[in-house]
Formats: sequence, structure tokens, C-alpha cells
Amino acid sequence: MNKADLITAIETRLGGKKAATDAVDAVLDAIIREVARGNKVTITGFGTFEKVTRAARTGRNPRTGDTVPIKKTAVPKFKPGTGFKAVVAKPSSLPKTGNAAGRASAGTAGTTATTKAAAKKAPVKKTTTKAAAKKTTAAKTTATKAAAKKAPAKTATKATTRKTAKK
Repeated sequence: MNKADLITAIETRLGGKKAATDAVDAVLDAIIREVARGNKVTITGFGTFEKVTRAARTGRNPRTGDTVPIKKTAVPKFKPGTGFKAVVAKPSSLPKTGNAAGRASAGTAGTTATTKAAAKKAPVKKTTTKAAAKKTTAAKTTATKAAAKKAPAKTATKATTRKTAKK
């Protein structure tokens, strides 16, 4: 997922592409500016961004094998939070509603109770989903059969056209 995909994913929640673009840009700008100043940015349940200084060292030029001095430099570092790690390790723990608040606290003790409460309500939705899936599968099967019947006729027509063109 790139920045444009991220904007597209959240534009329905924020009411439009302009609002989503402004929100993503504002969040990224704030994080970048704070880390560049040397401050740590911590987003609970997601992770921590910070500036780390690498010491000066010597490296090797791979082409010639000579030693090359490498200057001291500062780089950004991201450390994922426990909630983020938990969701990556077990994606099924992610709520199906797409609720951002549920994602931020995934893996915490409070989420277990929320997940259990959601699981009790889920069978009603699953029944509806299964019925819709059966209808969709039936429609796909019908469309596939119809396409399969039409395909040989087109192939035969092309073959006949080629024979006629050669004569």
C-alpha cells in the first residue's frame, strides 16, 4: 500500500478524498517534523518513531575493496507497539468492521471483552453473508457456464474464417 492507496482506503470514513488527503498529509508532516527535531513520537497501540544517531565508522568500497570513512548520521527509527505486533502475528484478531479504535487497541486486555461481545452478534451477519455468497456463487456459476457454451462457437467461427481466407 502506498500513500495514494492509504488515502483511498480512508476517504469513505472522512467524507471525501480532499479530507483524507489533508488528514494523511497532516499526520505525516507532524511525525516527520517532531522526529527531525529529535523528539520521540509515540502512538499508543501502533508504535514509536524516533531519531537515532549512527556513529562514524569505516566501510569498504565493494568495487575496489578500499576502506572508506562513513560520517556520523541521524536516521529515523520505528519500533512497532504491542497492539500492532499482536495484529500482525494474528490477523484474525483484527475487527471486521474496520473500526480504527479497535485496531489501535488490538492485543490489549480490553479488546478481548469487546471481541467476545462482537462474536455474539456476528452469527446474524454471517447468515446474511452466507445467503449472499450462495447467490453470488450461483450467479458466477451460471455466468461461467454461459461463457463456456459461447466460447467454442467463437473458436469455430475463427477457424472457419481462416480456412475460407486461405482458399
